[in-house]
Amino acid sequence: MPKFSVCIPAYKSRFLAECMQSILAQSLADFELIVLNDCSPEPVRQIVTTFNDARIRYYENERNVGAVQLTANWNKCLALAQGEYLVMMGDDDRLEPDYLDEFARLIRDYPDLDVYHCRSVVINDRGEPLQLTPACPTYERVCDHIWHRLNQWRSQYISDFVYRTAALRDKGGFYSMPLAWGSDDITAYLACAEKGVAHTNRPVFNYRSNDLSITSSGNDLEKMRANMQYAQWLRDFLENHVPHDTEKVVYRALVRQQEQLMRDRKRYTMALSMRSNGQAKFWMWYKHRKTFGLSFVDTLAAAIKSRGLAKRLSN
Repeated sequence: MPKFSVCIPAYKSRFLAECMQSILAQSLADFELIVLNDCSPEPVRQIVTTFNDARIRYYENERNVGAVQLTANWNKCLALAQGEYLVMMGDDDRLEPDYLDEFARLIRDYPDLDVYHCRSVVINDRGEPLQLTPACPTYERVCDHIWHRLNQWRSQYISDFVYRTAALRDKGGFYSMPLAWGSDDITAYLACAEKGVAHTNRPVFNYRSNDLSITSSGNDLEKMRANMQYAQWLRDFLENHVPHDTEKVVYRALVRQQEQLMRDRKRYTMALSMRSNGQAKFWMWYKHRKTFGLSFVDTLAAAIKSRGLAKRLSN
């Protein structure tokens, strides 16, 4: 059994070779690399065959699952994985050479946990750094994790988490949401609900921000529907969660403020969509405001926020 299963549900080919090379160049060699081709019209298979490495396991879907059901690909990779721990990669992201080594160290320091997390560098299409995700405490419990994330003090991605494979399967796999919008959040919350999560502040993951990523593309209305599901999940979770003594204060704050926190998340989703074609997107959101419990003020606040996001990512 390998120590790690690194999985790539692949559809886009533009950065796939760079992604695979960053995995195969890891300083810790005890891993398998699973590539799942989601019936891509791009040369995914041809790229994979250029690598001659026994650690690669290649599979193809019989039909395209697509971005809306992205977690189905994640969970198929989970079913195929043989490693003790699992990493889910985007096909355009990359790892620093010591990514697996750093997580192996973190696992040695916190051997009883089911989920681990690292800091990340956001890069552009040219691989140049745009920003660094915020630092985290070495260890925290689930309510602190939710609190920081929903207050938008954290940025995180599916690939800066490493999961204990058996525990993730026991939890039902990756949590399904439209476009996987929030799936990484909720999956991590569930994985650390009982034991907590350990963080390393070494930025060993590179997330590529580009027009092809789910964060930057996809169906805006589907993302907002996912936010509605996220809000319902949070209500149910808080109703049933028994907080540890060390998280009771933040737990009570989450219960009191959950509606405002989710409203802020909706505003952020609108702001992301309005970074381009802002005027048309503004009126689209205004038209659908009642469907998603939004007000004119929400839409206006998102429009203002979108300008800051667009400026930040263009620098």
